[in-house]
Amino acid sequence: MHTPPASQKLPRRLGAWTGAAVVVGVIIGSGIYKVPAPVAADTGSLTGVALVWILGGLISLFGALSVAELAAAFPDAGGPYVYLRQAFGKPLAFMFGWMWLVTTPNSWAAQAVTFASYFGASVALSAFQVKLTAAALITLLSGVSYYSVGLGAWVQNLSTGAKLIGLAGLALALFIYAPHPGASLAGVTSGHVLWGGVGVALIATLWAYDGWANLTALSGEMKDPQKSLPKALIVGTLVTLAVYLTMNAAFAVALPFDRLAASKAVASDAVTAVLGSGAAVIIVALVMVSTFGSMNGSILSDPRVFYAMAEDGLFFKSVGKIHPRFQTPHVAIVFSWALAVVFVFCRDFLDLAEAYVLGIWPFLALSVIGLFVLRRRRPDLARPYRVWGYPVVPVLFVLGTFLVIGDTYYEQFRDAPLITGINLGLILAGLPIYWIWTRLTRRA
Repeated sequence: MHTPPASQKLPRRLGAWTGAAVVVGVIIGSGIYKVPAPVAADTGSLTGVALVWILGGLISLFGALSVAELAAAFPDAGGPYVYLRQAFGKPLAFMFGWMWLVTTPNSWAAQAVTFASYFGASVALSAFQVKLTAAALITLLSGVSYYSVGLGAWVQNLSTGAKLIGLAGLALALFIYAPHPGASLAGVTSGHVLWGGVGVALIATLWAYDGWANLTALSGEMKDPQKSLPKALIVGTLVTLAVYLTMNAAFAVALPFDRLAASKAVASDAVTAVLGSGAAVIIVALVMVSTFGSMNGSILSDPRVFYAMAEDGLFFKSVGKIHPRFQTPHVAIVFSWALAVVFVFCRDFLDLAEAYVLGIWPFLALSVIGLFVLRRRRPDLARPYRVWGYPVVPVLFVLGTFLVIGDTYYEQFRDAPLITGINLGLILAGLPIYWIWTRLTRRA
């Protein structure tokens, strides 16, 4: 592995609270405004809704607890890429980087389009103008991260704080003023869980919970990483779990279950039912704040994976450069920005959630399996933090993740075998690409 001189290392400027703000900010994006309705439809009752959101939160929490040990032991830029390389070698790490390359710019694009769509609805933008707005937002936030990781952290802290205050205010208003004359609380106690839909619903909630691992890509820039990384991962995931359960309870209070399950815009429908149609502007503002903060956290963290790959010689060498003045991985940021802008004009948001979970979460599970490998292979490795509940907690994360992914692939294969083959082929394509890359670089 190529190790740059200390002067070329990314400076450690981020504290634990900024780390927690990244975790919360990245996770709570547009998911809480999109996912509750299909989860209700898939599970058939509020008992099922609560079960799925709690299970998804516990799987994510167990993952964060487990990855925290790896992050403290290997506080370097790249996150899961680093852990997979340490435990299993470069080929599997490269496959993760390949899926990161395919999925994360698409995620930026989806969040930006969501922001621009809500903004466009309020000022009457055309479809093309919405895409231009999305591209402009990606450019703005990429410029912030290019210029200064400190400025990006300040934006993250501010946006996450605004997001939490806004969601708390919304939930409080729904609890105080509901039920509206058009709403009912009957769905709280009635209905049976549709167990066949639980796996599909879990995929949706895992997408809504996704983002806790993003912070680990910033490990190389965290101050006192052995302490701050575990604290930020655990606190951030717990706060998100509490917010999601609170918001789902608030939506359930505001709407009867059949309306909740059928809603195309559950937060907007809940606010309209309780506070009247004039209050719908609140949701527009909240969605924009949420997606803005989630995008900023992603743009702040995601390019560090490509930077780490370039340091290892598994990506273009220039992507591993650090700006001499701003001390940021500027080429990696520009590279990610360019891909995301292309995706804004080429991809549809509807493709994102399932593809992202199926592409990235298996590698998160493999990273946690790597924790067991490293404990056995390198028992003397310094571990400032050891996962609570070992080995039960990491085992539950791995089993939960693979059960959900396996169930989803099974259901998908029954309905659309071609799509299943494409998804699996996309992941496995990383191996021949790795082989080609290593042969070309050796010749060079």
